[in-house]
Amino acid sequence: MTGRRILLVLVLLFGLTAQAGAASYPVIVQISPLSSITSIAAALGGSVVDTIPGANTYLLNVPLVPSATVASLLGIQWMELNQGVTLPGFVQLGVRPLPRNAPADWYKSQPSMLLIRSGSALPYSTGRGVVVADINSRVDVGHRALIGHLTTGYDFVANKPTGTAALNQSSASFMDQSSASFMDQSSASFMDQSSASFVDQSSASFMDGVNPAYSHGTLCAGIIAVVAPDSMIMPLRVFDDQGSADLFNIAKAIRYAVQQGAQIINMSFGTLQNSQAIKSAINFALSNNSVLVASAGNSNTSAPQYPAAYSGVITAAATDLFDKKASFSNYGKSVYVDAPGVNIFSSYPGDYYSVVSGTSFSAPAIAGTAALIRSLRTSGVSNNIAAGAINIDSNNPNYGKQLGYGRIDVLRAVKPN
Repeated sequence: MTGRRILLVLVLLFGLTAQAGAASYPVIVQISPLSSITSIAAALGGSVVDTIPGANTYLLNVPLVPSATVASLLGIQWMELNQGVTLPGFVQLGVRPLPRNAPADWYKSQPSMLLIRSGSALPYSTGRGVVVADINSRVDVGHRALIGHLTTGYDFVANKPTGTAALNQSSASFMDQSSASFMDQSSASFMDQSSASFVDQSSASFMDGVNPAYSHGTLCAGIIAVVAPDSMIMPLRVFDDQGSADLFNIAKAIRYAVQQGAQIINMSFGTLQNSQAIKSAINFALSNNSVLVASAGNSNTSAPQYPAAYSGVITAAATDLFDKKASFSNYGKSVYVDAPGVNIFSSYPGDYYSVVSGTSFSAPAIAGTAALIRSLRTSGVSNNIAAGAINIDSNNPNYGKQLGYGRIDVLRAVKPN
């Protein structure tokens, strides 16, 4: 019996879920080891688009979405539509070139880094021997602040197979840009950056037409590089220049990071979709002793976002220089620890630097801290981060125990009392 006839029989016997107005649907399926993905695709009248190596997980394009009963009969253990994911919004306040006579990593002395004592921890560990995978957008590999800090990565966007698609793929809705007064928390004497002159761009049209997502990967990598300068950052490009990705490629990147030897994985993104594909990849990483860090989100809500809400993931909320929850930061039971995420200086594409705010930039500070600890010991990384955290509940009376163990102190985490 041909695949089309099998499909017709299944439709008649059990019914398949059709969604009007589309020629095909991208479906992620996990199949049993004894099942044949070729036979399954034929039975559904679809095609195999992509696979996650070693996981029995595939991306199919099918004309109809099978019911749970049909899927089980075909040997599908679970399935889900391949939904689109966008990078979180963040505030970006101007760009400027390297300050005169300053080293490329000048921003390691910014107020937020002094607060968490990242520099004071370096005599005890620099992260040597640790690989930190950053699942993100494109990274400017030639940026002077990142030269010597990057290892070989992979571009999942450029290498997407033909036919790859996702549902509900929308452009990233970024947070509104703030006025210059947003920087009022910064130290006025820090490299003279707090003055309005920082926002004077090299040309007024420097960022015209450029989606902020384009800079997201470079900004996050820059933070990891100054917190754990001797770790190696593995840039994994999953989000395109418009900030768009999908569940399948994110899951694929997580597994790839583990298979390529990453001990730490930073995930400065989130989705409201509780994805079986991403959860499975997270569990695979945890079972291989990888440490995973994810941003809590920028919607000022306790509603969970994923992968941050998955068990075993170190969820990062954002705080300011006064150890108060950032106005935009999510909170709740899933938060593990906090890190500064307001007015953060970091590297920007084109050998520039920028000031940004968002939980996206709290997560890499915690990932860098994890790298410092992992360089010293192979277990207990998250416990050390928690043990070194500064309790900030009294600064945040409206949030009770919804900010985890508190704001990170890198020195205390690396060199516990």
